[in-house]
Amino acid sequence: MKPAVLVIDMLNDFVTGRLGNERVRSVVVPLQGLLERARAAGIPVVYVGDAHLPSDPEMAVWGPHAMKGTKEAETIPELAPQSSDIVLEKRTYSAFYETGLDLLLRSLGVDTVVITGLHTNICCRHTAADAFARAYAIVVPEDCVNAFTEEEHREGIAYLHRVYGARITTSEELAREWAARQTLVG
Repeated sequence: MKPAVLVIDMLNDFVTGRLGNERVRSVVVPLQGLLERARAAGIPVVYVGDAHLPSDPEMAVWGPHAMKGTKEAETIPELAPQSSDIVLEKRTYSAFYETGLDLLLRSLGVDTVVITGLHTNICCRHTAADAFARAYAIVVPEDCVNAFTEEEHREGIAYLHRVYGARITTSEELAREWAARQTLVG
């Protein structure tokens, strides 16, 4: 298994802005820990966040949000990308659609995506669909994803597991696995 961690839409507009709510803030602390451990284990961290243009199809559904070049489209300060991380922009729900993510992951030898961020039933789900179609294994640390409601989150988790064979785990369990693997390799 050669994983990469995908951080999806942990942006100002989604956490504290127009589309933010208290529920989604719950992923910040577990995700901070997971990213720290991923970097320590040499696992690539890739941020993929909305950077919309006024003509994007999502504007008809959600209204203007995370507009390209605005503070609202920036990653929240608590999860700011490090110099070793990669940052990509997206204009649709999927982190794969026209972002160059697939080429990047393949060039890094990645075969497993660890999906984190927002929202379990929307952007995480569409990213998982495209990862599945490209034959990546999918891992979802349940405490590092969330949705607008508990019901949407639970349905999203169940769907990812049932339809894409995603392995549902926790950030702590993944961190233990990465540390154990480092011990074996080191």
